[in-house]
Amino acid sequence: MKIAQIAPLWERVPPFRYGGIELIVSLLTDELVRRGHEVTLFASGDSITTAKLKSVHDQALRLDPTIKEAGLYEQMMLSDVYGQAHHFDIIHSHVGCAALPYSRFVKTPTVHTMHGVFTPDNEKMFRQFAWQPYISISEAQREPRLGLNYIHTVYNGIDTSVYPFSPTPSQPAYLAFVGRISPEKGPIEAIKIARASGLPLKMAGKIDAVDRIFFKEKVEQEIDGEHIQYLGEVSHEEKVALLGGATATLFPITWREPFGLVMIESMAAGTPVVGMALGSVPEVIDHGKTGFVCHSLEKMIEAVPAAIKLDRQACRDYVVSNFSVKSMTDEYLRAFGIVLT
Repeated sequence: MKIAQIAPLWERVPPFRYGGIELIVSLLTDELVRRGHEVTLFASGDSITTAKLKSVHDQALRLDPTIKEAGLYEQMMLSDVYGQAHHFDIIHSHVGCAALPYSRFVKTPTVHTMHGVFTPDNEKMFRQFAWQPYISISEAQREPRLGLNYIHTVYNGIDTSVYPFSPTPSQPAYLAFVGRISPEKGPIEAIKIARASGLPLKMAGKIDAVDRIFFKEKVEQEIDGEHIQYLGEVSHEEKVALLGGATATLFPITWREPFGLVMIESMAAGTPVVGMALGSVPEVIDHGKTGFVCHSLEKMIEAVPAAIKLDRQACRDYVVSNFSVKSMTDEYLRAFGIVLT
């Protein structure tokens, strides 16, 4: 099958450090190539892939301070994709609603994976193109009121081989929090849980420009370097060591998270997750076996001691069985088949 994969240009594929969408695109693309498909990846020029790479700029846009109108580069990329659409059997878009207007003008079908969230603005375009085929990354992500043509749900997967299993947590014991330092990810809530649990908290994640005031006014004052530590934006190896060494990972989100890769990354390393019952959390955590799905901050605090006692091997096995690159790719190919039938 000849497949075009369209990735966001903001980060490279795979991302240098943080970038969930770009990681998924990378894993899926390389696995499709490994299975014998002819794949062209449209992404930033510094991307690393086994597919044929095409780009309109030589590096991830966020790394180039001369870029003032990033949207123009996305438009150039999409023009390139759809100008050669007849060369592909299917086009797979990971760029939200941006590809919708283009895809209506070619015979090659486009399937759109919804990685993000709906807003009052983008809902208008999604409604206009509701008939196009969409893939959700969790059931919770869907918005039935929009009437979109969802053809399948495909959970994100990871390469479990690059997440070494940690049969026992590090000593002294600590809790982990990995994610953007932003209100919706719940860093303040994580700090409250750690203080109430009497366990140190190690936090890692980038701070976007839009969240710098939040960090300065709400989070920074809580960091003492001992009980509450902030490690900054860590590498993959550092993240794996952080998650694998923790007694439990906290996922106290305050919004409808469409998926949340850190949950499966943590469980792959053997560390159970205590999460807030919002968005995809009930679909990702096997309650009582690989972590706990809680409906309040108080319940999360109560769940920490129980989470520490869970079987770490069961956490690993659960991810290998349900959230691997193989299972993700199998489901994407099934979705492609639905569109091409």
